[in-house]
Amino acid sequence: MTRQRYPTTAEVTDGARALTMRHPDVCRLREVGRSRAGRPLLLLTVGQGPRNVLVVAGPHANEAAVGGATVLRLAGRMAELRERGEDDGSAWHFLLCIDPDGAALNEPWLPGPYTLRGHYEHFFRPCAAEQPEWLPHDGSRELPGLPETRALVGVIDKLRPVLQCSLHGIDIGGSFVQLTSDVPGVPERIGKSAAELDIPLESGSSDAFQWPSPGPGVYVMPPASDPAAGDGAHSTWVHAQRYDGVTAIVEVPMWACDRSADTTPHPDPDHALRTAGAALRRDLPTVARVLDRIDPQLIGADSPMLRTVRELVGIGPQLSAEWDPAVRPADAAPLPPMTTARVTSIQVYAQRIPLRAAAMLRRIADVPDVTRLVDRWCAEYERAYRPRWIPVEDQVEQQTRSVIAVYEELCT
Repeated sequence: MTRQRYPTTAEVTDGARALTMRHPDVCRLREVGRSRAGRPLLLLTVGQGPRNVLVVAGPHANEAAVGGATVLRLAGRMAELRERGEDDGSAWHFLLCIDPDGAALNEPWLPGPYTLRGHYEHFFRPCAAEQPEWLPHDGSRELPGLPETRALVGVIDKLRPVLQCSLHGIDIGGSFVQLTSDVPGVPERIGKSAAELDIPLESGSSDAFQWPSPGPGVYVMPPASDPAAGDGAHSTWVHAQRYDGVTAIVEVPMWACDRSADTTPHPDPDHALRTAGAALRRDLPTVARVLDRIDPQLIGADSPMLRTVRELVGIGPQLSAEWDPAVRPADAAPLPPMTTARVTSIQVYAQRIPLRAAAMLRRIADVPDVTRLVDRWCAEYERAYRPRWIPVEDQVEQQTRSVIAVYEELCT
């Protein structure tokens, strides 16, 4: 049996076109905008009806491939249902990739082999200001500057979706779903699916550190006015709320870390968090010092990759202040109970961010100092968590089932 591999954005587009040719009565493909580099932003619609569901792939460039594969699987299932006359009055709309420019920079890795070192050999993720899901922090209702963001906001405003699903992924960890409103029944559904596919549930995600959790692997975002909402308060996730829509952020890992699902109390969280914070504040400046020593002619002109490296190397103190007892403000909200899963998620995060910075710097300037950092940190990353590869088809199936679970529990 041939194992599924990640598709490129061109292959996802070809798959969407083939689907519209097989099901011309129920599928439509149209352009809703252009990227900064002029690539088309394509929306595949399956079915028609008064209730709209929007699925967005590729909001983070390094996660576009799994989202694209999930879009094709979901769209194919919805088209077949409608051809059989099973129509519940919902139209499904799939943005094939909202950041095709960034996705293209990750594509050399997609054919495999799927190793952690190979992943970081071709890693790219844009800086925060260049990620399409983020909106202005000043509360302005003016259209944001990125054409990809304007296109996404325009689609949300036109469709007024009852559900928006944003397809994400992580390198090492477990599967989880973040919701802008509680949807009862979802924890049981995604938990059952994850168990069947042997994927751990991320039961202490650092992405939703202070968010309430109705069950393992599910987190509900606080109101946008609550500081605990974090960056989510300034995103296209909450934009759908003006139309009474719910957003689900669906995460699947490439490599499983079983400790991500361990909800037992951590034996020494204070020491573990202090160690992780100290490492983050040590390793990011290490990348900065290497960057400063590189001949500017090797680095070349300003680029998306360089802008991300420069952003990352300066944020260690800000990030660790959220959870490191050594530097947390005295008036900060108390930390939640520190389970093994929560501590593990923070430890993974503290190793992931410097590795990302070094990996992108190596792509800009492949010099020995940077290559040694990437090699050493990849090896340390693997030793620390002993990750096991999750087949692409299982990643896609867990993401697909998670979307369907949220939809069915919300709408039926």
